[in-house]
Amino acid sequence: MTQPPQQPPNDPPQGPPPGGFGAPQDPPPGGFGAPQDPPPGGFGAPTPPPAGPFGQQPNTPPAPATPPPGGYGSPPPPGPPQHQPGYGYPQAPPPQQPGYGFPQGPPQSHDYPTQAAYGYPGQQAHGYPTAPMQPAYPSPQPGGKGPKKFSTQAQIIVAAVVAVALIVGGGVWYASSGGEGDKKDEAGSSSGTTGEGKGGKDDKGTTGGSGKEKAPANVTSTVGFQLPHPKVTDVTTVAGSWMTDKAYVKTGVNEIVGYDRDKGTKLWSIPLDGQVCAASTRMTKDFKTAIAFEETKRSKTTKYANCTEVGALDLATGKLVWSKSVTASTSGDRPVRFDEVTLSGNTVAAGGLEGGAAFDLNTGAERWKPKVSTDGCYDNGYGGGEALAVVRKCGTYDDPQLVIQALNPTTGAPLSSYKMPAGVEFASIVSTKPLVVAADVGDTAGDGSGISDFFSIDAATGKLITRIPADAEKYAASCRSTKVESCQHLAVGNNRIYLPTEEHDGAGEDYNRTNEIVSFDLTTGKQTGDRADAGDGYTVFPLRMDGDNIIAYKVPPYDAGGEVVTIDGSTFKETVLMRNPSDEAVRDAETSFSSDYAEYRYAEGRLYISETMVSEPRKSSLDDKEYLVVCFRTG
Repeated sequence: MTQPPQQPPNDPPQGPPPGGFGAPQDPPPGGFGAPQDPPPGGFGAPTPPPAGPFGQQPNTPPAPATPPPGGYGSPPPPGPPQHQPGYGYPQAPPPQQPGYGFPQGPPQSHDYPTQAAYGYPGQQAHGYPTAPMQPAYPSPQPGGKGPKKFSTQAQIIVAAVVAVALIVGGGVWYASSGGEGDKKDEAGSSSGTTGEGKGGKDDKGTTGGSGKEKAPANVTSTVGFQLPHPKVTDVTTVAGSWMTDKAYVKTGVNEIVGYDRDKGTKLWSIPLDGQVCAASTRMTKDFKTAIAFEETKRSKTTKYANCTEVGALDLATGKLVWSKSVTASTSGDRPVRFDEVTLSGNTVAAGGLEGGAAFDLNTGAERWKPKVSTDGCYDNGYGGGEALAVVRKCGTYDDPQLVIQALNPTTGAPLSSYKMPAGVEFASIVSTKPLVVAADVGDTAGDGSGISDFFSIDAATGKLITRIPADAEKYAASCRSTKVESCQHLAVGNNRIYLPTEEHDGAGEDYNRTNEIVSFDLTTGKQTGDRADAGDGYTVFPLRMDGDNIIAYKVPPYDAGGEVVTIDGSTFKETVLMRNPSDEAVRDAETSFSSDYAEYRYAEGRLYISETMVSEPRKSSLDDKEYLVVCFRTG
């Protein structure tokens, strides 16, 4: 591969990159995250929560006060809200058409947008409250209804400012309530942002029904454990979480930490030379994955460090298999800096503004690295999974030309190429098999989601199969403009792309809001008849594919807990896998995470919700509690 990078600035990193940091430090006795002073009967017993976060007992009627931060479906506080309503946040119903996002008459050629936290954190994700910024910069709202996105340079400058405003710190919460739940996490993926399905039909010639996640006898969950924010003095990314057969693994401050899946006790820690700056959501069947991390630890004098180290993790044993950096002919002796990392088979691929490199997952041997190119092109980032693809950037900064290539994962040789239309500055790889790309053509999305169209591409020939316009006013998935593999709130499988509609008025009273999951055919580009309703007061979005089925999370209204459901890929029938407690303290903890900035991992009757960024604790008049991780489980 040839990828002569444009010389990047020597400024600090572009805000916290994906991959995260922040596993708790200074663990309490019994292991970090282990229950501290559990209520009588043991932590997790169906006893009332302490008079904590807001001093109410579980059976006390919920106060119609301030809705939980980042939550969806909470009631509006008295008077006008202080922030932009969030995705699913109830508000006075604006005039909208019924059946929002669905074909009224002939199906339309629209597909779901796919930019996860577009411009994150420099831009705001769907409905994430707009944080105060310096007046010099606009504040587009990814996934919301804001102004068009501003330049990448502005995003980078604003990133840290927004992140500081969005993150609040500290607190430990212990509460529990009733019952049981469900199963599974597919190997080969950490069940993260965009799950990819194999598509096609099963042996009986029908789609759907092949999922491994089954509903338990009792779907009511209990609180497994929760982990407090680590002690940090500056904005620190903590993205990166995986599930194995024995551990829940989370990125920490200069470390990767494995926790007991049910108790939250610390099992092991992998120390690192610096902070994790990128983490793959992919994972092999034997629980290996890849990360990128900074070359040295941060300090009072060195608040930022270059993200130059790439490493492979064995999450089954809790070991760093190897780590290394690479140089490019254009960078002299200075190691190349990376922004993201992914995994395809046994190939670890890392990309960024200085070009891309790849390594053997098991040995760390270099497969390719950035080098001089006569055409002025470089590998900006890769999409992994069942196949490997790259977004290759050519041209000048003011007039870029993007090329999508399917690659041989061993050699990096292009198997096919598709030239994106003029006016596309950034593109995101939604899926590699089938090959699906999202882009905001000519900055026309207008809402910061980073998506105006989806492109279904034949990976074998490089020919466009169909282009699916995705009306940003109707669909609520998102992708980060500066990251190639960052799309969230969508899934690809069964030769379809699944995405949520934007929220709209529900059928009930009290201005309840709701939405649906719909799909588009990747061959015709037309909307199918698929429709899964969230239910009045809930909003729903896909987490990943489970065979031919879709695993989705429902953000709850103010008086209920969230739900995990499986949607049959053939009938689109919903089955509840997990229903979380409605106790106020538990609800507040669950909805304290913004769905646009949190990681959701569900498998085998366990749901983990975790932060991707933390900062120094901020005092709150309500003494709100904030958590690094909250775990729910059934059974």
